[in-house]
Amino acid sequence: MADPVERAAIELYDRFTHEDGRVDRRAFMAELTRICGGAAAASAMLTSVACSAESAPIMPADDRRIHSENGSVDLGAGNIYRVYRASPAGAGWRTPAVMVIHENRGLNDYIRDVTRRLAIAGFAAEAPDLLSPAGGTPADEDRARQMIGALDPARTVADGLSLIQDFGTRSRNGRPVGILGFCWGGGMVDRLAVAAGQAPGGSPLAAAVSFYGPAPAPADAVHVQVPLLLHFAGLDSRVDQLGAPWVAALQAAHKDVTAITYPNVDHAFHNDTSAARYNREAAERAWATTLDFFRRHLRV
Repeated sequence: MADPVERAAIELYDRFTHEDGRVDRRAFMAELTRICGGAAAASAMLTSVACSAESAPIMPADDRRIHSENGSVDLGAGNIYRVYRASPAGAGWRTPAVMVIHENRGLNDYIRDVTRRLAIAGFAAEAPDLLSPAGGTPADEDRARQMIGALDPARTVADGLSLIQDFGTRSRNGRPVGILGFCWGGGMVDRLAVAAGQAPGGSPLAAAVSFYGPAPAPADAVHVQVPLLLHFAGLDSRVDQLGAPWVAALQAAHKDVTAITYPNVDHAFHNDTSAARYNREAAERAWATTLDFFRRHLRV
């Protein structure tokens, strides 16, 4: 049976990091201290539950099998997005393309690592910093979450579609693009799939994968025109209660959707930088399923 103190701490942390500033850090730490029975225990619990920037990457940036770099995409009128790119060494234009959408902490080392994991699996991957219009992802995660909450959702989706378009056409023959997102980014994946289905002239978007992303309104399901793979965490009631009607609406609209719920795992179970929430078995299964999904749908 799971430690009830750890469970309470994880649920508190989830509220703190996803309720748009309604719980400030001082109140969060006071409640965590109460749950854990003291300041020292609360500090140790936070180290386990939160994501650690010091965690070693699964795919090092200097691995010679891949090429990675920082770059930028100019969408016009001074609208420039910073991006992180990784691809197999010597990759050509036929390499399938996947865009990675970050969590509500912005473009950080975990997302860069995921981008490199895609490269070692044979994909050209690109992770845009969707906080670029606000100055880019800061080092302070609390500040990053506040900045995410202040973004204009309509502009973020529109710019996301433009980034997908740019990524798809950045070769002489063009290529389909997949998108992969986590947490806030998982929710953005669903919204980009909806918007791409309504885009005048179409979109190179060809497949979409969401990890524990808050779903849009079920009525939007009719607009989705690409295959969806949705990963849910069995203990993530906040996201799951939105996901169930979203999946039902997609199925009712006869959309190509695969939804998988991993029992007894938490929100962010794929993020190996969070010791308490990471679940290796579920993460590896979900990752293998994701790679297979993209390989089926992103043939160039």
